Amino acid sequence: MDERNPYAPPATAVADIDSTSASGEAVDTPFFAVTLFKYLLMFVCTLGLYQIYWFYKNWQLVKEREGFAGLRISPVPRAIFAVFFCYQLFAKVRNFEHPALRPRRRLLAGPLAAGWIILTVLWRLPDPYWWPSTLSFLFILPVQLRVNQINADVAPGHDRNARLSWRNWIVVGLGGAFILLAIIGLLMPTETD
Repeated sequence: MDERNPYAPPATAVADIDSTSASGEAVDTPFFAVTLFKYLLMFVCTLGLYQIYWFYKNWQLVKEREGFAGLRISPVPRAIFAVFFCYQLFAKVRNFEHPALRPRRRLLAGPLAAGWIILTVLWRLPDPYWWPSTLSFLFILPVQLRVNQINADVAPGHDRNARLSWRNWIVVGLGGAFILLAIIGLLMPTETD
């Protein structure tokens, strides 16, 4: 009779799972981690350009996670032409599955993408009708909130990306100064001849 101890440690070597990406960086979250405050601050101080970076970082992580499954993704074009690809990214966030995920309300990817596209395209309108385009971030906030929930469930100890790096501070300083000067310019009385 084979008398093996069921409580004995395994006799075979167990290899660690490789948790690094092709670039050598540790991949611990399925989507781009950034706090809502930092997202809003960077969105305002970059005059909305942070959204392109946000899309790029998310598509980059999707490519690293799903790239070997035959999915050909180029993060840069998908970020630049986000109007055409935002629904796919929002749907990937909505449909993401992992055993560690807690049940939550379903993310409305279609209406959020439609709202974001409509507000983003409004920047082409003449003055003052383009102003609503500055509110496009409102349609990304629920997506980022869900991303933060997914990241917290899947990788509880991950870096939440709440601190501002020195590059972030430069952008906040320059962008904040530009916005402040623009507001002062709007409040200055105009000369009439």
